[in-house]
Amino acid sequence: MNEHEKINYRGAQTIIGKLSGKNITIPTVNIPPMPSLAPPGVIHNGKKAENFGEIDSSWGYPDVRSFRRKFGLFIPATNTSMEHELWSIIFKNQGPNGLKGVGLHTANVLTSKPQLKTEEDLMEYKRQFLGGLRTAVDGALLAEPQYLIMGMSLEHILGGIKELRAPMVDIEAYSGLSWATWHDAIQAALDKYGAKRIGIMTPFDKKGNEFAMQMFEELGFEVVSSVGFSCANALHIAHVPDWAKEKAILELLANDENKLDAVVQCGTNMSLIDVSEKLEPVVGIPIFGINAVTFWYALRENGFEGALVGAGRLLREF
Repeated sequence: MNEHEKINYRGAQTIIGKLSGKNITIPTVNIPPMPSLAPPGVIHNGKKAENFGEIDSSWGYPDVRSFRRKFGLFIPATNTSMEHELWSIIFKNQGPNGLKGVGLHTANVLTSKPQLKTEEDLMEYKRQFLGGLRTAVDGALLAEPQYLIMGMSLEHILGGIKELRAPMVDIEAYSGLSWATWHDAIQAALDKYGAKRIGIMTPFDKKGNEFAMQMFEELGFEVVSSVGFSCANALHIAHVPDWAKEKAILELLANDENKLDAVVQCGTNMSLIDVSEKLEPVVGIPIFGINAVTFWYALRENGFEGALVGAGRLLREF
């Protein structure tokens, strides 16, 4: 424990977010008895195991896999990319200054009609996601996460920072836990590099890209160029091939004409960490993928400060 941490009267830990400067309450989830064992305790062939000894639950044993931090991750039910990318970052960084003991508990938000062909489809998708978010939170809280990560490009369905922040504030009040959100994370990441002129790449159509541009402009950035793959189904976003993402970055975004400070990718179901690792040395500017950046924000806010490999220069450098 350091000067930025204290224990409140409930035994929860209060830390200061390293990027936001906000107070973050981290609940103590290993309150004894943990694990609670039913009498007579450890059994062998249906009877109390003699001479086995006792698992002293008064210790409050931690979660074996998530003993340093347990994150709750919320993704649309069609998303097959974000959890995979976050776990890959965890598994690639298991060293002494890495992420051993960090775990994810993923909750799906039901989006049973993932068609995105029309503006009406988009509004229905918005209704489903926001309508199902609290139910997903109820499920996730059963696993006692300590901090939450929003695994959705909310700017796809919500226009403007005020609209983006409203449901996050509502869930923070409801759950008692803090969020890592894309709009906060990308602002912090771009500010680290002093970036102002950006190009964005998304799986969105024209309307979704307009919402995304509105978010970045309200955050104080100039969107010089934008590319949207116009995916007509949320599930299909994960199937956009890496060569197409690379072509968009090299030919339409990070070219000499645009003079960008950074490339930014929205859409959590569109994997980018391999593309970022490959192209950042080529284009000479950071390539910010939503999944890596949002996880970076969550980790730094929670005091994980070590350099991390395998997910782009931001996680190595800041």
